[in-house]
Amino acid sequence: MKKSNDYLKEEMIHGTRVMDPYRFLEDPEREDTREWLKTQEEHTSEYFSGNEKREDYRFQLQNHFQYTKYFVPERVKSFLYFLKASEENNQPKLYVKKDRDLHTETLIDPNKFSDDQTVALSSYFVSRDGKYVAYGRSKQGSDWQEIRIVNSDTFEELSDRISWVKFTAVAWDGDSEGFYYTRFPDPATRASEDEGNSAKVYYHRLGTPQNKDRLIYEDPEDKELGFQPIVTDDFRFLGLYLRRGTSPKNGFYVLDLNRPEKGFYPVFEEGEAEARYISNDGTDFYFLTDLDADRKRIIRISINGTNGSLKEIIPEGKSVIQDARMVHQSFVLTLLTDCTHKLAIYAIDGEYLTNIDIPEFSSVVGVSGKRNHREMYIGITNFLSPTSIYKYNFDVQGLSEICHSKVLFDNEDYETRQVFIPSKDGTEIPMFITGKKDLTLDAPQKALLYGYGGFNISMTPQYNPGILPWLEEGGLYVVANLRGGGEYGDHWHQAGTLSNKQKVYEDFIACGQWLVDHHYTSPEKLGIYGRSNGGLLVAASMIQRPDLFGAVISSVPVIDMLRYHKFTIGRYWVPEYGTAENPEHFTFLYRYSPLHNVDENTTYPPILISSAEGDNRVVPAHGMKFAATLQQAAEKNPEASNPVIFRLEKKAGHGHGKPTYKIIEEWTDFLSFLHMELQNDTEG
Repeated sequence: MKKSNDYLKEEMIHGTRVMDPYRFLEDPEREDTREWLKTQEEHTSEYFSGNEKREDYRFQLQNHFQYTKYFVPERVKSFLYFLKASEENNQPKLYVKKDRDLHTETLIDPNKFSDDQTVALSSYFVSRDGKYVAYGRSKQGSDWQEIRIVNSDTFEELSDRISWVKFTAVAWDGDSEGFYYTRFPDPATRASEDEGNSAKVYYHRLGTPQNKDRLIYEDPEDKELGFQPIVTDDFRFLGLYLRRGTSPKNGFYVLDLNRPEKGFYPVFEEGEAEARYISNDGTDFYFLTDLDADRKRIIRISINGTNGSLKEIIPEGKSVIQDARMVHQSFVLTLLTDCTHKLAIYAIDGEYLTNIDIPEFSSVVGVSGKRNHREMYIGITNFLSPTSIYKYNFDVQGLSEICHSKVLFDNEDYETRQVFIPSKDGTEIPMFITGKKDLTLDAPQKALLYGYGGFNISMTPQYNPGILPWLEEGGLYVVANLRGGGEYGDHWHQAGTLSNKQKVYEDFIACGQWLVDHHYTSPEKLGIYGRSNGGLLVAASMIQRPDLFGAVISSVPVIDMLRYHKFTIGRYWVPEYGTAENPEHFTFLYRYSPLHNVDENTTYPPILISSAEGDNRVVPAHGMKFAATLQQAAEKNPEASNPVIFRLEKKAGHGHGKPTYKIIEEWTDFLSFLHMELQNDTEG
């Protein structure tokens, strides 16, 4: 078995000597990696053992997570499908209600998939007639899924099993006899860095083994392309999204299922624009797109091959069109205005009809309905209230609440406000501040600043029970809307990618500095928190401004910016970050990569790095190497060092499908860490 000295500790990259003394931690099977993890586990256990608040936090969190969680229903024919997690459930169940008997029954209960509830229902797709549901099962947070099928009438599970699947949709055919899906080669036959390559689209007929599935589409000349199939509303066409990594600029091809011999028609080429199918009238297709529209517009394109067939239906406006659905022969738009949602309805010819009023500083988490439906379902949430489900009736233009959660949290005592603060280059950055209504600025408060800033993802108001004990103690929860997200359109995203990524960290640091300068908090009371790309954000910000923050929580972080693309699906992120194999990209990646900028002469704030052993999206080696590097620096300057805690979650992944009890334990540690490391009012 290899020892750590068998791995490169330094290498020359584009003429620069790069140190990497903990590269051996990338191999989880090594004896010395296991020894390192055992030492970390003991250190972390010892660190938390003396925290007198830990049990209090666990008790509070158990109460705050004990509520019924509702998800947006979906109507198919005479069936109504919906997910719901009752107070005692660690995983949400899939229910079905049949109009003919108005009786609700449990169709799929993932809490019974495994004794420890770490196998999750990751997705579900209903057939055209509502008779069948294809659903994904994910083990211990893995991105890999196994697709199974259940009969909605008999509640019996079919023998079909579909393996080697992740990041796919199931697109049922018009006869409910089978479906289209995307799969990868058996990962056992591939190197780990290649397991997300060579995607292919197949058709599976019910009752047949997977090895009999029919190949529909592949591109052997470009193994890095990904595909996602959809079937159009009229079930005449197979649509195919083509994606390169996480770039939103997808392609879209169409196959006429009545004339498959003609092959796929390229409506959009990959990289041309973001284009999302909404609906179609025969060969006239409606798309939501950013083609010549930074904040998106709705267009109609004819796919019959004629020139000049593009027509604008709803032009770009002041708000970003974040989502568009065709319900009741109308366009239902989810609009993003200064990082909060609004709903509007337009006629099919583009005429504005009406708005649907929703509470201030709220998010629409889902809209469901079909083109011929008279009603649609809407999920709405905010920082202080969990998702409530509403029904909108088009005939009377009325919105009515059909279910909401009862929680042990008095949100009437709290409020959310929004401020806009200048970043280093003068760009205004929105920021939500949530806390008690009687907040005064006479003295600094404890504050937890959260951010993400990447991948075109918008940070809109969301309910998180994990922060409720923090709010009840008088703390502030702050969410920054950084460049790199999608809050203001494509330019906002591009302004935080590749060589512009440093601007994201400048935005975040400016938000922290503003909170201090305006007496909301002080560096000793300011904690920062981020997950995944947000874990990179807080790590980079800590390295660049260690004096500004009192504590850091970096969860499932991307850290090694020179080697991230070599792990599992890391290559997907190259459009966002760049790659060190490119000399120009290497320069800016090396400049901000947290792993490569630790200074042993600098005192960094206390940091809790949290990862999961089953994370096959952002491998734990990122956080492990960062923790080892920071600990080594602290050993050389013990009198000026702060705690570096590494927390590894077992039987968990990047976060998807994590059972409630594991989320409670995670937040118990997060809150305990903040309590121990941030200055409390009793400490002066």
